[in-house]
Amino acid sequence: MTKMFVRNATCQDKAAIHDLYVSAFAEDERALVSELALALLMEESMPVTISLVAEVDGVLAGHVAFSPVHTEVDERFLGYILAPLAVMPEHQKHGIGTALIEHGKRAVLEAGAGVLFVYGDPAYYGRFGFDARIAERFVPPYTLQYPFGWQAIALSELAAGVSPVRVICVNALSDPALW
Repeated sequence: MTKMFVRNATCQDKAAIHDLYVSAFAEDERALVSELALALLMEESMPVTISLVAEVDGVLAGHVAFSPVHTEVDERFLGYILAPLAVMPEHQKHGIGTALIEHGKRAVLEAGAGVLFVYGDPAYYGRFGFDARIAERFVPPYTLQYPFGWQAIALSELAAGVSPVRVICVNALSDPALW
């Protein structure tokens, strides 16, 4: 029987995280996404970037990062963005991605985040409550190649605002090629 365990990623996981993204992503994306995952693991942000791994029988099978985002208009605002997420192909469709997302949602809620963003497939992320209508109040840091992928979950009452506000992300996500 296989046993899954989710924990915080450490610097000792760098090689396994790199290999995970190389295995899980298409050839044209794997270098960019694996570099992002490693950059977020090393990111020095306040509040901290949350990087989680899932192990199955002691072997790294999945990874996800949640990094803080802010806005220019409200210094009290704190959100997080989920990116990237990967599960080893042989472990996909066994609940590992779900476990990583759920652990991360709890961690960002505990950190005091009011909203959690994702830029990804609505069919997948919609299962977790991500919704494009919530994200409409926030402008992503860069022009999106796939605007339908910008989604969010409200984790607490958001301050009322008439116009959308731009979110500011950590350095590792400050690359227009990622968007």
